[in-house]
Amino acid sequence: MYPDIYGQLITSLATANDKRIVLLVADGLGDCPGPAGVTALQAARKPNLDALAGRGACGLLTPVATGVTPGSGPGHLGLFGYDPLVYQVGRGVLSALGIEFPLTSRDVAARLNFCTVDQAGNVADRRAGRIPDEENRRLLAKIKAALKAPAGLEVFFETEAEHRAVLVLRGEGLDDHIGETDPQKTGVPPLAADREGYAGRTAKMVADIVEQVRRILADEPKANMILARGFAKVPKWPTFAERYKLDPAAVAGYPMYRGVARLVGIPVVSRPTTAADVCAEAAKASRDHTFVFAHFKYTDKMGEDGNHPGKVQRIEELDAALPALLAAKPDVLIVTGDHSTPSVMKSHSWHPVPVLMAGPFFRGGQAPRFDELSCRGGEIGAIPSRELLPLAMAHAGKLEKFGA
Repeated sequence: MYPDIYGQLITSLATANDKRIVLLVADGLGDCPGPAGVTALQAARKPNLDALAGRGACGLLTPVATGVTPGSGPGHLGLFGYDPLVYQVGRGVLSALGIEFPLTSRDVAARLNFCTVDQAGNVADRRAGRIPDEENRRLLAKIKAALKAPAGLEVFFETEAEHRAVLVLRGEGLDDHIGETDPQKTGVPPLAADREGYAGRTAKMVADIVEQVRRILADEPKANMILARGFAKVPKWPTFAERYKLDPAAVAGYPMYRGVARLVGIPVVSRPTTAADVCAEAAKASRDHTFVFAHFKYTDKMGEDGNHPGKVQRIEELDAALPALLAAKPDVLIVTGDHSTPSVMKSHSWHPVPVLMAGPFFRGGQAPRFDELSCRGGEIGAIPSRELLPLAMAHAGKLEKFGA
């Protein structure tokens, strides 16, 4: 993997001042045309976002690289200015940090989904109908009571949210070279953690644990199996404050996004979930911090569920909530997504993500509306996500001149 030369350059130019940057992330915002031939952003009534587009700057972001579909971790790391091709981490660490699990250097973490498998052993529903948190906790208690940990290993199961959970293995000499068991589609069986190419000691222990869980949950009508992915050990990276001389804060309701913030040293100051609360809490946090990351989840959930009208509705909710954030008068406001989640695909995709930035020194006027097509002709152009934060810092006067 190549060195983070661009990131090192930005660190060398970063300078502190009291200008405030707010990054509002509508998860999975990017879209493809739905049943009526338009994207959710095109269909939504969003007067506040469109007005910002008219006087600010718009463009398109490539989260990782052309044609590469990003996970939520790489998508957010790019928005934080960490090149996802350099700074790579499994989803398990993000999930564990999101629920404030005290990870150590002896740990390997994985993200779990409760799922439904049919009588043939094939995955019928990767999310087990999005079971509620209470059911999640009941199932984990059942697993903990019956599971026999392999010798020399401590095993932790913790609830994340709905169908999602966290698995942490603790012991000496563990590695994270473990096969993901989630096939990422239905109609096929879960994959083996110790399949060809993953024959190490830790992978075999995970395979044993998964098999035990299969037997323990066999009598459950819905969540009768688990899928594991994102096995990882916690990395040591430069913190957000060290890189950018910013005083950061995160406003995020879902554990995964609190986790990716904590991974780079951004403290979580509140946990809102609704659009109104996200914007209100971001405005409040911006009084005391020079950078605020605010996360809104439901645009992504609607996309993954294939609910195009629902995604339109969530965008309209965010637009209606935006005045509370605008009233705080951040010096630079960014609105974008971490990746695209087209409702016609019901999944993350490789499509570039629309971005809007409002602040001083923009030429403005190139994008009459905030949507995928209008953003093509915007002032920002098409850039990698990792360049977005430095651009915001430049407009906030937080980057020195390069060279003599």
